[in-house]
Amino acid sequence: MELYDVMRTTHAVRDFTDDPLPDDVLARILDNARFAPSGGNRQGAHVVVVRSEETRERLVELTATGARRYLAQQRAGESPWNTVHPTALTAEQIAETRVPRGMTEPLRTAPVVLVFLVDLAVVASLDSELDRVGVVSGGSIYPLVWNTLLAARNEGFGGVITTMAVAEEPALLDLLGAPEGYAVAAVVPMGRPVKQLTRLRRQAVEEFVTLESFDGTPLGDD
Repeated sequence: MELYDVMRTTHAVRDFTDDPLPDDVLARILDNARFAPSGGNRQGAHVVVVRSEETRERLVELTATGARRYLAQQRAGESPWNTVHPTALTAEQIAETRVPRGMTEPLRTAPVVLVFLVDLAVVASLDSELDRVGVVSGGSIYPLVWNTLLAARNEGFGGVITTMAVAEEPALLDLLGAPEGYAVAAVVPMGRPVKQLTRLRRQAVEEFVTLESFDGTPLGDD
């Protein structure tokens, strides 16, 4: 596929066929994805390939915690897991929220689940001393995650970046036997899509790109 076609048609895939994702194809996907940039080219990523049903079921359990709060806040009109506007919900209200199977089913139905870890000892967290949640460290791992999805699209496969299980990161790291000092960046179910979308809805460039300042002239504005 042409690069721009891949970029314009790689969508979040949650419904998968029964087709397998063979190890040789997965290896080819990751062999191409590995050329993603990372801070200082330190390449601190580690990818765990999960096929075991037992491990998947535990992933489903760990995903429920984050999903429960996400849904409770969403239904209350809040921005879920937002660090700028804390939730007004009680722990009891969150605990009573039911998580629909659709939020966890991809972890069961995808032929493979990839868990992307990052070694915090090699990441430059330049925003770690700012009075806000850190985001810069993601620059050393998410290019690899997205490259993996782009490469999967080129092979006729797809997946979705999920992060709900990160709310239970200590248990997730223990499940995978990860050493101390690693963090979980994403859990990605991957397989062949039931339906391949070719028209994605996104903001127009002029809606989020401005010249010289935040309130500058939109790029491409006549």
